[in-house]
Amino acid sequence: MNILVTGGTGFIGQALITQLLAQHKVYCLSRRAERVRRCFGDSVTPVEDYSQLTGADIDAVINLAGAGIADQRWSESRKALLRSSRIDGTHLLVEWMSRQTHPPRVLLSGSAIGYYGDHPEGEALPEGGPVTPGFTHQLCADWEAEAMKAESLGVRVCLLRTGVVLGKGGALAKMLPPFRFGLGGPISSGEQWMSWIHLEDQVAAIIYLLGQREAQGAFNLTAPEAVRNLEFSKTLASALKRPAFFTVPALVIKLMLGEGAELLLGGQRVAPTRLQAQGFSFQYPQLSQALTHIL
Repeated sequence: MNILVTGGTGFIGQALITQLLAQHKVYCLSRRAERVRRCFGDSVTPVEDYSQLTGADIDAVINLAGAGIADQRWSESRKALLRSSRIDGTHLLVEWMSRQTHPPRVLLSGSAIGYYGDHPEGEALPEGGPVTPGFTHQLCADWEAEAMKAESLGVRVCLLRTGVVLGKGGALAKMLPPFRFGLGGPISSGEQWMSWIHLEDQVAAIIYLLGQREAQGAFNLTAPEAVRNLEFSKTLASALKRPAFFTVPALVIKLMLGEGAELLLGGQRVAPTRLQAQGFSFQYPQLSQALTHIL
């Protein structure tokens, strides 16, 4: 297939494209073609503007573009960027699809488990689970709504509600330094739930949904066993053979991230119900197994 990937130079995108190249021709939409070439050499066709796709006959689109949600403190301008990079970008993508004589057959579009909002009570959340209103829910809901507009073009749409992706890079790279020095530990009470997924399972799930012609709608991309932050901290410290005695106060997180502190102080226990019902099998269903493999 000819596959267009947006956000392909990011943490998940690079791992995904590396796997796709074994069987498919990949186009990567990016404002900086030189970054695409640095990541993939000549094996991927960089695209800086949709006009460059004329005659490409794209069969599938995987939409992963979006500014890093925990990269900076949430100011009003940062929140506006988080929205525009996702919602406006997806709007332009679907608009381009609508202009094609033969639109792509499938759109796999990024989302996040932030869709559900904070659920401190820890009930398991399948794809139809209840939501808590707030910025992250509305961000994901509006992002998904833009992607779902492609259905009116006859395009099969899958929404990828992704948890914390663990691999060599991404969120784990930010967690590791204090843990390596024996200064790691839970955040605040440590009672908040963390729904995670190994990077290899994340990539495998996306490719799996790409090939499942009857799969459509929202899918939780998280491992079957969510854990509380306290357990995550202990498991990570154990994998590194380090103690985990220190606690990061909630005040510190709030000073660092502002309103974005909800990403670390809140949580949700998300279940990959539809993904497993579709027949997907996780290679790393347990946290200790996943962290040992990565580290």
